[in-house]
Amino acid sequence: MPLVPTAALVRAAAAAGTGLGAFNVIHLETAEALVAAAERAGLPVILQISQNCADYHGALEPIGLATLAVARRAATPVAVHLDHAEREELVDEAIALGFGSVMFDGGALPYDENVAVTARVATRAHAAGVFVEGELGEVGGKDGAHAPGVRTDPAEAVAFVAATGVDALAVAVGSSHAMTDRTAALDLELIARLHAALPVPLVLHGSSGVADEEIARAIAAGMTKINVSTHLNGFFTCAVREVLDAGPDIVDSRKYVREGREAVAGEAARMLRNFALIEG
Repeated sequence: MPLVPTAALVRAAAAAGTGLGAFNVIHLETAEALVAAAERAGLPVILQISQNCADYHGALEPIGLATLAVARRAATPVAVHLDHAEREELVDEAIALGFGSVMFDGGALPYDENVAVTARVATRAHAAGVFVEGELGEVGGKDGAHAPGVRTDPAEAVAFVAATGVDALAVAVGSSHAMTDRTAALDLELIARLHAALPVPLVLHGSSGVADEEIARAIAAGMTKINVSTHLNGFFTCAVREVLDAGPDIVDSRKYVREGREAVAGEAARMLRNFALIEG
């Protein structure tokens, strides 16, 4: 199965009323793990590379090309997405590399500036056939940059989508980035209102802090793209730690990184099935 456009996966999930897993790539092993998860589950997946990840690797191109190559070898549909870009030039680079979608994160900007920059990005992306995600109503977390309790206003969201032309919208409904416990309570009534008001699919950021049952309720209320990073990073780290604790003399990193990759693959496959509302 070749690399597929993000638009096709998101719109199919939205039409079916199911959730679609969008999982963050940290390094090559996580990209490999996430594709293995999709193949085990027999379901599509979106591989996301954030601006932070690109900066960690020194540039977007090395990790981006590696992720695209892993996606092209998948046996199930896989899309590649740029996540939380705050620099327009990074969006342009992702488009040039062949990413199927980009997210411009103007959530921390004043509303008018967010609209202007997001619309500018969307125009260039659409000219290249690339799906665009925007953000309105700052999702929590991210080093305290977003105030707790922020929520996306449905009327403002309708105006934002109309003014920017985005294809999907990340909304603030109670989740928070980088949570390590799954205790966030989502505003399900607000999700339903946003879903009813907007012509584009909704995106839930900060899903690592949301329990399985709460995510299922959010999908039923109208959420489509479900972003996860920290939760899967925890599985990777715990597996590596177990191997090193049991074998302090190990020096070949493949022996412990392999176990981290396998742990992520197993948990990501389970989450993909849950998001698709498949029991068991």
